[in-house]
Amino acid sequence: MQNEAWILGELDGLRERALERRLVVNAPAGGRIERGGEELVNFASNDYLGLAQRPELIAGAEAALRRYGAGASASRLLTGTLPCHEALEARLAEFKGHARALVFGSGYHANLAAITALVGRGDAVFLDRLCHASLVDGAVLSRADVRRFRHNDAGHLDELLRKAPARCKRLVVTESVFSMDGDVAPLPDLCRVAETHDAMMMVDEAHATGVQGPGGAGMVSMHGLQGRVNLGMGTLSKALGSAGGFLACSEQMAAWLVNVARTFIFSTALPPAAAGAALAALDVLKTEPGLGAALLDRSALFRERLKKAGLDTGPSTTQIVPVITGSNQGALDLAAALRARGILAPAIRPPTVPEGAARVRLSITLAHSPAELARAAEIIIECAGRSL
Repeated sequence: MQNEAWILGELDGLRERALERRLVVNAPAGGRIERGGEELVNFASNDYLGLAQRPELIAGAEAALRRYGAGASASRLLTGTLPCHEALEARLAEFKGHARALVFGSGYHANLAAITALVGRGDAVFLDRLCHASLVDGAVLSRADVRRFRHNDAGHLDELLRKAPARCKRLVVTESVFSMDGDVAPLPDLCRVAETHDAMMMVDEAHATGVQGPGGAGMVSMHGLQGRVNLGMGTLSKALGSAGGFLACSEQMAAWLVNVARTFIFSTALPPAAAGAALAALDVLKTEPGLGAALLDRSALFRERLKKAGLDTGPSTTQIVPVITGSNQGALDLAAALRARGILAPAIRPPTVPEGAARVRLSITLAHSPAELARAAEIIIECAGRSL
């Protein structure tokens, strides 16, 4: 269409800057994946514990599907709240150590709901500079004054809070495990600063839930901060192997969200199969509480192999291991070289990461055997030596 002609020029610009992205159809994800007719070792998945293909989760999804049907058929405030949603929310609240939990269609929906429900015009929201796009979008949509503090810098957060108007509501937002660098937030320090200024605290635990803390309950639980964090966000779609997101909070906070959170009110409820699979994942974590620790041990060994070879893995201390190239083309070249050797590891470029911080991002999972990880490290070191 003529009125879309401008798009072609924009796409050409993305191509010239090595920023164009395209969709590729994949076979079911796991430690290995079929992509474009090739079988590759998969380092692009967020299925950290390998639960998505576990028989228990498939059985849980099937049971919910048979009992409740393919969809919830309505929003939660109409007829969309089903027994599986109620059961899942109760289990998540217990798992996270909060009074209540609410499930959403995605982690993105949960983050938008939380921030827009808590602050608005005349208020202030303080985000870590490396917060996920969903948190940034939630802050912008809230119409509050958006202020970014330096990454993991509690001192800078304190400075910004001191300058905020005394009578406005203030919300501090951080991730616990950062999705692109794999480093962790100084949660006790951030909570202390927030409390000093009577600010609310929200922690996105998308990449910590199921992996970090006791039984995979996350870093808020690991530090015993449940009574000091107003909202803990998590996803069902990463380590828990299902789909959806959730917010863990107090009774009064849950009541408020039910009444004002637009992505909760105006979206069809989570499909029953996703709820059934998530319930089964929580059962697995309860019977196998050491899965997260095993993943972190495996990831540490892998990361150390790369670091000893001189590769820049940034500040990572978790299952997310970047190999930072700096240039966009360098990241694309390394990803292509790895694919030629049977490894799928995506090139991550701006705007997902800052300019000059392009990288190949490796997600370690329990679906990778120790032998596979050792061999993959050798290949990455060899390819990086040629590409960088």
